[in-house]
Amino acid sequence: MNISIIIPLLNEQESLPELTSWIEKVMFENNFSYEVIFIDDGSTDDSWETINQLSSKNPSVKGIRFLRNYGKSQALHAGFAKAQGDVIITMDADLQDSPDEIPGLYNMVVNDNYDLVSGWKKKRYDNAVTKNLPSKLFNAAARRTSGVQLNDFNCGLKAYKNTVIKNIEVSGEMHRYIPVLAKNAGFSKIGEKVVIHQARKYGESKFGMSRFVNGFLDLITIWFLSKFGKRPMHLFGALGTIMFLIGFLSAGYIGVSKLIKLFYLDQETILVTDNPWFYIALTTMIIGTQLFLAGFLGEIILRTKNNEERYKVSTEINL
Repeated sequence: MNISIIIPLLNEQESLPELTSWIEKVMFENNFSYEVIFIDDGSTDDSWETINQLSSKNPSVKGIRFLRNYGKSQALHAGFAKAQGDVIITMDADLQDSPDEIPGLYNMVVNDNYDLVSGWKKKRYDNAVTKNLPSKLFNAAARRTSGVQLNDFNCGLKAYKNTVIKNIEVSGEMHRYIPVLAKNAGFSKIGEKVVIHQARKYGESKFGMSRFVNGFLDLITIWFLSKFGKRPMHLFGALGTIMFLIGFLSAGYIGVSKLIKLFYLDQETILVTDNPWFYIALTTMIIGTQLFLAGFLGEIILRTKNNEERYKVSTEINL
């Protein structure tokens, strides 16, 4: 199979027939063998009924339905697990991503041997203040932190080699950083293609300003995981040891200086417990010990963790 198209959705019943028809047209014109996997992430409208109708007319249309809303990352994870195509295309269901871009993305992966190609919505039709400006700041921070030189990390239109999506773990809200996850997994040839961004035709956006706050927090998380995710003791253990030694040596200095003043210099001195620096040294030792234990517990968790099921599938179609 040439292409698997993964489409997460939430309450997009109006756009699904038009999107499916558009995809079918592009696939037929380019003679691609394909599958379209819709992941209904807990829709409360008639999206699932619409997917049922579309799949009855075209066996290449498949569906996964979650029991409730779990988030885009979990939806992509479920779709990636089922995808069979040589090239996997992800796109949004709101018609803002154009299926006409699929052949170009496919050719970059197959002919130019890219591991991953990310869309870049260079010209956007979103609100400049609430979406475009925060998006530029977010992408700049992501480039600086991750080292992946993409202009639009959050674009839903991306193409992957099958081996890429089978070797990365998309969890939490990390769908924005799949290129970073791919790079950390060893897939270094990551490209970008300018794609058309279309104004939303039906409904309204499911994401607000909070996605940028969450995005920055996720960026910090993925940076930490990429650096110390497999060896938390290297960070927490080192910091804990340094802080403990600073506190211990400081407390020792306070005690030794008191003894010298009492027995050698015959000077009056305050009680150790009346010295505020003693409590600062003690606190530093306690924090150092806690950091060391955090690293130790992190190592234990890494060695004993189980891969828990992160979402519940209600129904599947043609899978």
